[in-house]
Amino acid sequence: MHSLYATTSDNSRRRELLNKTEKLSVLYHDIFDYPLTFAELIKWNSSENFSSRAPDKQVSSRDGYYFLKGRESLIYKRGFRERISARKMEIVKKASKVLSLIPGIKMVAVTGSLAMKNSVEDSDIDLMIITEKGTLWTTRAIAYMVIHTFGLKVRKPNDLQEKDKLCLNLWMDESDLIWGKKDRNIYTAHEIAQILPLVNKEGTYEKFLYRNRWILKFWPNSVKIGNSDLKIVNSRARGAFLEKIAYKIQLNHMKSKITKEKVTSTRAVFHPHDWGKVVLLRLNNGIL
Repeated sequence: MHSLYATTSDNSRRRELLNKTEKLSVLYHDIFDYPLTFAELIKWNSSENFSSRAPDKQVSSRDGYYFLKGRESLIYKRGFRERISARKMEIVKKASKVLSLIPGIKMVAVTGSLAMKNSVEDSDIDLMIITEKGTLWTTRAIAYMVIHTFGLKVRKPNDLQEKDKLCLNLWMDESDLIWGKKDRNIYTAHEIAQILPLVNKEGTYEKFLYRNRWILKFWPNSVKIGNSDLKIVNSRARGAFLEKIAYKIQLNHMKSKITKEKVTSTRAVFHPHDWGKVVLLRLNNGIL
């Protein structure tokens, strides 16, 4: 572990002394046009559990950022995207306050590029929502009604005009928080570690991290995970019938639109493109 209080001369020497996992971290984030600060180089220091077959890349440093040689322009791009992200965060903060009023919602979190303050102007706003056990589909129906009532814009399937629209593309019942083993890789681990919770009732965010502590095998310094494996209180039985009806109605409505999305009674993951495979391919081949 490297000290966060290293001197300027220490940082200068480190420009030429990055180890294999640190170089891999720079390579990984370069895929997303994201140079790393010294503190982020430590936070996102990758693990030996993943190795790339890509040719060794030379890392440069300037103005406190680490990036692949010849990619100095990413410093300015990051600053520009941070300003865009700050504006989008005002939208999502308003949305999270509205969604927090719904009893069945236990967590609302920003995911994707906005969670890293790396959004582009025309991007949408990805949200992850965790609901009370046994209420995902009734809560989802209520959430969309509330969002429309407050005049918030939501991205619809195949909507090409996505700028600043909410994309509620990840729903999880609190009883089904563990990420599937076949989908565990350096990309999904990073996506989970970078999640930014805005609504967090009863330590649901901490429970989610604990159930997915496997992410530390890829990014060991990314987040602190304590023992938050608390028991989940059983939901009200009287809502079970309504939940089944809500699930059947919404599933029937989206059947014609489902491609690679994963929809069950306790989970709805609307990610038709497997970006994990794309990232892994680029990492292994050094295609940037």
